Amino acid sequence: MLLFTAGFFHSQAQQTIPFRVTQHHNIIVKTLVNKKDSLDLMFQISMKDASVSPQRQHKADHIIFNKDEISDNNTVDIGKITLNNVRFFDNELTGHEADGKIGTGMFTGKTFKIDYDNNEFVIYDQQPDLKDYTPVTLFYQDDQFTINADNVIDGKKQQEAYFLLQSGFSGALMYSNDFAEEKELDKKLKIIGEKNFKTSNGATVTTKQGVLPFFKLGNFVFKDVSAGFFTGSVKMQTKNYFGADMLRRFNWVFDADRKTAYIKPSKYYSEPYYKI
Repeated sequence: MLLFTAGFFHSQAQQTIPFRVTQHHNIIVKTLVNKKDSLDLMFQISMKDASVSPQRQHKADHIIFNKDEISDNNTVDIGKITLNNVRFFDNELTGHEADGKIGTGMFTGKTFKIDYDNNEFVIYDQQPDLKDYTPVTLFYQDDQFTINADNVIDGKKQQEAYFLLQSGFSGALMYSNDFAEEKELDKKLKIIGEKNFKTSNGATVTTKQGVLPFFKLGNFVFKDVSAGFFTGSVKMQTKNYFGADMLRRFNWVFDADRKTAYIKPSKYYSEPYYKI
């Protein structure tokens, strides 16, 4: 559990955390861990705690891990904010330009905003003005956010699907193996890219990049969306991903009760899709 320093919200109704967005659409925050280690951590919306990567560029010598590769009771300074009792996991891969990851625990119990227009998180003590925002139902479980959206695959009826918000995946959409097989995406989508790689046990896995004719989230409709999926016998992808390329197209406000998100188009709304 992450705790803010005492009096953090006493005098102000809100606080901000600056971030930068990489060319791969990942959010990076600059942190100071245990008053010693300067780390660039990628914001991962699908996790609560934090982690460091074995491929980190900066030292994390003052995070002491136990035999289970877990470290508790760390402090993390981000701008003017100090987080206490932060749990870190060791040896977790992360996105480009990052030494590790930090999750949504820093917003526990609070309404928060991901503001892509101003490159900052905003943490609210009270509900902000949402008159220009559109509500989206959230499903919150195991420290992860899921939304539902409609997919038009072959120009006919809309296919509803649930998507995990996944800010560590740079692309727009990634479909689960089950959805890809059931909807025959390999046959029905226009394929614009394909890559093969082998797993650790020698099995060949193919990832394909298709073009989804229409994707609808609430009243917002996107055309010719980049959508990935796996083919082959190895069932790697168990969930549909709503990736960083889609997340950045909106500014997001998440209710403190985690039952509703509010979205408004950001400056990236009409940008070209990320090429994987």
